[in-house]
Amino acid sequence: MSRKSERLVNLTIALLATKRWVTKSAIFTSVDGYEGEPEAMERMFERDKDDLRNLGIIIEVGSFDPLFEDEVGYRIRPESYQADLASITPRELSLISLATQAWQGAVLNSSALSALVKLKSLGIDSDFDSIPAMTPVAHISDENFAAVIDAIAERRVISFNYLNIDFASKSRVIEPYGAGTKGGFWYVAGQDLDKKALRLFRLDRFDSEVKTQGKAASYRIPEDFVMAQALSTPEKTQSAQVKVRRDKAHALRIRATTIEEGDEWTTLSIPYLHESELVSDVLWHGDDAFIISPDSARASAIKALTKIAHAHG
Repeated sequence: MSRKSERLVNLTIALLATKRWVTKSAIFTSVDGYEGEPEAMERMFERDKDDLRNLGIIIEVGSFDPLFEDEVGYRIRPESYQADLASITPRELSLISLATQAWQGAVLNSSALSALVKLKSLGIDSDFDSIPAMTPVAHISDENFAAVIDAIAERRVISFNYLNIDFASKSRVIEPYGAGTKGGFWYVAGQDLDKKALRLFRLDRFDSEVKTQGKAASYRIPEDFVMAQALSTPEKTQSAQVKVRRDKAHALRIRATTIEEGDEWTTLSIPYLHESELVSDVLWHGDDAFIISPDSARASAIKALTKIAHAHG
């Protein structure tokens, strides 16, 4: 993890665990990574707040006493940081469990604990148990996740190979702006330097390790960029009919809105936003799944399979 990424994690932990507003001067004193002249630390803190906002973490600003002009303080409310788990699917819950692991090591490292100890010495009580969802022990299997987060924090251009609908691996170069989940998958959004447009990439379709290019701070994230908006789409959800072999393709079964069991095959109704993603997800299961409708998705799947067959003789 880079120094900046570590500082962001430590800042998040410190502001989550405190029971009162924390002044900027207390943050600079207690959180490792803030150093240099006051103006430099001010700029660093402002960039850090923007980076956390792009990751969906909002730092609240408030006053100790609204009747007096005290120095403003900062905090992250645990209730606003926690997710509403009532409506998520089992697959999404599994992904949240995996994401939790990325923070586990940071919470337990010496610099993160040091921040809480320093805050305590300044008279600011901390409650380690108030940090949400930090206890599960897990290990992230995709090293690209950490590389993407580091690149966003450092404003570094990244390159990687990406699988398209035909399972062809193409090189992509982007300025990463943010990361988030949609439909149970991790995505990174950024400016595609070849397409000269904002694009969304699904992390599990990366076909190589993420590599950084150039120097840090080589671009600026637009002030109006919001990851939630990048993940949203104005397109109307469609439904596909997919047959899967009995007791197979559980990833598709989880997403189904209706399930009709048969002797050997089960018919699923699967909502989708992008036809290319539907085709890719179904083809992943080989001959255990195939698309019945719509006709355009079925034709795309047949076309992709034909290309694969020709490529491999």
